[in-house]
Amino acid sequence: MGRQLLRIGLGVATLGLGGCAFDLPMSTLRAHTDFARAILSVYALVTWAVIVIAVVVSAVLAWVLVRFRHRQERGLPTQTLGHTLLELSWTIAPALVLLIIAIPTIRVVFATQRPAPRNALQVTVRGWQWWWEFRYPSLDVVTANELRVPAGRPVALRLEGPDVIHSFWVPRLGGKRDVVPGRLNQLVFTADTPGEYWGQCAEFCGASHANMRMRVIVLAPEAFDRWAAEERAPAAEPSGVAAEGKAIFARSACVGCHTIRGVSAGTIAPDLTHFGSRHTLAAGILPNTPEHLVAWLLDPPAVKPGVKMPALGLHAAEAQQLATYLLGLK
Repeated sequence: MGRQLLRIGLGVATLGLGGCAFDLPMSTLRAHTDFARAILSVYALVTWAVIVIAVVVSAVLAWVLVRFRHRQERGLPTQTLGHTLLELSWTIAPALVLLIIAIPTIRVVFATQRPAPRNALQVTVRGWQWWWEFRYPSLDVVTANELRVPAGRPVALRLEGPDVIHSFWVPRLGGKRDVVPGRLNQLVFTADTPGEYWGQCAEFCGASHANMRMRVIVLAPEAFDRWAAEERAPAAEPSGVAAEGKAIFARSACVGCHTIRGVSAGTIAPDLTHFGSRHTLAAGILPNTPEHLVAWLLDPPAVKPGVKMPALGLHAAEAQQLATYLLGLK
């Protein structure tokens, strides 16, 4: 019995400690923008306030349990009714705690809602069921599911909802901001560290909500400029197997939904002009590899439940040729 309890205790402790990791890709405890650090400062203040309250309450509770514990030789303790000082103390103390938390919280709320600096990179973010579209008006660049921004430069995201309510959330870069049809929201931040940051739609939006993911890739300024120039250029003309894949793309239903500059001009699905340069596919749920792409092309609903891209009825060889073409779009 003792060993069984020990095993149970160790199991519970292991699970509990596993939940204490703070360096995971979706952790809110590692801030990499001014926006995220401002929010984290409020979290830290609330955490310390809760710790102080917990210590005080635990100490008072322990004193009461010891001081007024039951003893045979002792009767009922003296009862106190209507103690004015106590009444004032437990009314004023919580009010002061709330005030201490409220002042920096309000300050951060207003700071994170201020207009973007004049030199900010403007990006239009559209949340679709179930993928993300990113448009850079000043750069004439359109991409999907992977947002690239330069380190050290303010970025202003203009959030639009073409279909239903979504919520843009990249934990290491800042708090959630809703994407609402008929309403424009804005999120402004300056990323300080190049790297890849995971994000997720944080508002239930339908069957594949949990699969509506994204990546924000922060680049050094020079690398970002090179990426933007490459995105503006047309993709290389395919040859061999890739050329056969292009012919399959051109005669299939793909052209009605997707844009590949110079090939098709669909507007209701992700722009694929430079699809081969992306790290992920299917809105961030799979690495962009030939094996995953072939499986996706053969049966999208089997990979991502609820997806609006239908199975195209391709044979395995056709899917391989089409995948070769798409992965060559760099």
